[in-house]
Amino acid sequence: MGLRALHILKPFMAVLPEIESPLRKVPFNERILYTAVTLFAFLVMSQVPLYGIISSESSDPLYWMRVVLASNRGTLMELGVLPILSSGMIMQLMASANVIRVDYSLKEDRALFCGAQKLFAVLIASVQAVLLVFTGLYGNPTELGSVRCALLVAQLIFSSTVTLLLDELLQKGYGLGSGINIFVAANVCQNIFWKSLAFTKVATFRGLEYEGAIISLFHLIMSRTDKARALKDAFYRTDLTNVMSVLATLLTFGLVIYLQGFRVELPVKSNRLRGQRGSYPIKLFYTSSMPVMLQSALFANIFLISQALYSYFGNNILIRIFGVWEPMADSNQLTATGGVVYYLSAPHSILEAIFDPIHTVLYVTITLVTCAYLSKAWVDISGSSPRDVAKILKDQQLTIAGFRDVSMFKELKRVIPQAAILGGVCLGLVSVFADILGAIGSGAGILMTVMIVFQYFEMFVKEQMEGNLSMEAMTQ
Repeated sequence: MGLRALHILKPFMAVLPEIESPLRKVPFNERILYTAVTLFAFLVMSQVPLYGIISSESSDPLYWMRVVLASNRGTLMELGVLPILSSGMIMQLMASANVIRVDYSLKEDRALFCGAQKLFAVLIASVQAVLLVFTGLYGNPTELGSVRCALLVAQLIFSSTVTLLLDELLQKGYGLGSGINIFVAANVCQNIFWKSLAFTKVATFRGLEYEGAIISLFHLIMSRTDKARALKDAFYRTDLTNVMSVLATLLTFGLVIYLQGFRVELPVKSNRLRGQRGSYPIKLFYTSSMPVMLQSALFANIFLISQALYSYFGNNILIRIFGVWEPMADSNQLTATGGVVYYLSAPHSILEAIFDPIHTVLYVTITLVTCAYLSKAWVDISGSSPRDVAKILKDQQLTIAGFRDVSMFKELKRVIPQAAILGGVCLGLVSVFADILGAIGSGAGILMTVMIVFQYFEMFVKEQMEGNLSMEAMTQ
């Protein structure tokens, strides 16, 4: 049934553009070049404005998630990587629930599954583009007119398709890692750098102040005679990024780097070379940052749908149970103040978390359960399940010390799911902790950035080791 469902979609997949796999192994230096060009294309798209925007003063449904989604309002990267993550999450969960059946050992099944993911990404981008246009993000739809609305939707779909192809280009082996990873990491780093060190001045009720928290700290200390008041404004100002947010960001970075080193080392021995032993590491963050990525995409879609429904049917009792949205003080930006969606949004300060404990407890619980479930589900469908690891070890003629080939799978089944669930819970805790402290770039963004940087560091080390080995082989 599942395979037939994928085959039904096959004719539609043929109309989608596709990146051909390289016919040879792309040299490392060339892969770095492809990665740099892809990143440059993303940065350019993040600055090119959409044509047809009348107003940018309306509420932004993706306001709280933009950094994590590599999104930039009013530009070609309006949707960022949201359609790709949404499609991947839906398809992977459908596969894990056996709604569709995919045999990953078959090349045809893998190709069909990847094609279906691309197709759903384009369809999801289309739906999200329509929601953004008709909720008034770019101006009143009646003032925009049908032609401008159609042009805005077309631009969003086109840019999302280009983003999808850039991600596919890297994943097919032309570049390093995936486009999603490098786009998110670049966006988070750019956001942290700008909010910490920006020299632009912003008008506040206290007067003109520098937007960058660190720049503002030094400016206030040097320009004011009341040093105590200057320090208080620099550390605790609420209308712009403050120094406490910078310290929370550094603390979160340190915590993630520290936890990144936690792992369980399973002793393995070689069946081919007697006496040779080693270890197979099971990391605490076994599924890397994928659970918080998927959780962010899930919550972003819920926020987008809820705000769209509330803007048109705000008086309906069912819509209000789903989510109530009210404008923030001195701003048109809507924020969830009630309904289910309210408990999916993070408290944005320590005081908010303390004075609304029910919201805090429910948000933390939902986040931890979601991350744990997504982490465990990702293990089963990403080629890192106990059965997959057992097959890898067997192919390399390795066994876990003290276990036969038959019982090795049982030992891995005992360790890996627990590591995935615990890792998901830890990811959720760090993310919540950083959000409540007000870390720049959000807890999820910092988690993803640290792990992505670690992945690239491991890639560079691996390539360097392989290059050294090949050089030694040539000299012998």
